[in-house]
Amino acid sequence: MALFYPLRRFICSPCRICAVLLLLILAKPCKAQVSPDSPNSPVSKDTVREQPVRPITTDSLHHDSSRMVLRKTPIAPKKNIDTVKPVDTGLSITAAIKLPVADASSDENMLSLVRRVLGANPYFNFTGKPLMAFEQIHQARSFHNLFYFLVGLLFYFGLVKLFYGKYLDNLFTLFFRVTLRQQQIREQVLQAPQPSLLLNGLFIISGGMYACFLIRYHGFAAKTGFWLLLINCVGVLGLIYLVKFLLLKFSGWIFSIQRATDTYIFIVFLTNKILGIFLLPFLIMLSFSGRVASEVLITISLLMVLLFYAYRFIVSYGPIRKEIKVNGFHFFLYLCAFEIAPLLLIYKVLLNYLEKV
Repeated sequence: MALFYPLRRFICSPCRICAVLLLLILAKPCKAQVSPDSPNSPVSKDTVREQPVRPITTDSLHHDSSRMVLRKTPIAPKKNIDTVKPVDTGLSITAAIKLPVADASSDENMLSLVRRVLGANPYFNFTGKPLMAFEQIHQARSFHNLFYFLVGLLFYFGLVKLFYGKYLDNLFTLFFRVTLRQQQIREQVLQAPQPSLLLNGLFIISGGMYACFLIRYHGFAAKTGFWLLLINCVGVLGLIYLVKFLLLKFSGWIFSIQRATDTYIFIVFLTNKILGIFLLPFLIMLSFSGRVASEVLITISLLMVLLFYAYRFIVSYGPIRKEIKVNGFHFFLYLCAFEIAPLLLIYKVLLNYLEKV
């Protein structure tokens, strides 16, 4: 109508009315044609044309910064991925961002770095020359035989205690000198040869076993079996006291001092019987103890053995001096020649024999 306003002078009134009606009729179809770019246009999904995806580069980001804003979203790092999935930015188009492919030289540098780190490890030989490892079959150490042997030894002593209890009481009474009736008790003890022989056998076994523990503790005869060493020690100890008994008996018969030699033999074997009984608890503890406990037990037991031998020498000196005229120096020479020297000699010979075996 604004276009026809300047021409109102030249157009008549009926024409003007017709022109207005014509404009009203033409305005309705023009209103129905709305631009698809407008936000209020009802566009169906079937009529939307997919726009081509244009890769975004650094130059295009600078030029199109006024038209598009990229949203920052966290992307998990992946190796050897050329493209990243399009990110929803709220726009009608999607963008694919190209990433550079990992260089092969970086993998080689990483591999060389790992090799240098492993080669510098002071505890593991990663890059050195491989060594050959030898395997040995583990042999479990069994104590069953030793346990049953100790049980048998205790059972042996229990039988002696059961059947010859009176003899053991007299033996301890005479050894510790708790009564003045020593001569009478001595006669009773001498009249019982069977329990005396059984207790002498107990001393030989327990003493030989104790010597076996001493040898193994000090590292001698390490390659020799325990039972072979035990048999050798028991046999040598029994041979020593058998030779000593025969030698004293023969000396008393030759020099007509049988009373003095019998008294000395009685004191020696009396001390041995008590020592064999006192060694039993030490043998049990030494059989199943560690290195530290064994050291303590061996120290205490050696002190006990030395006290027993000192007691034997002191007690035997008085009766012998009464029977024969002998002074202390001569008696000391006898102890060195017939008691200490043979033991040291036999100990040396036994060690050499076991080392050869």
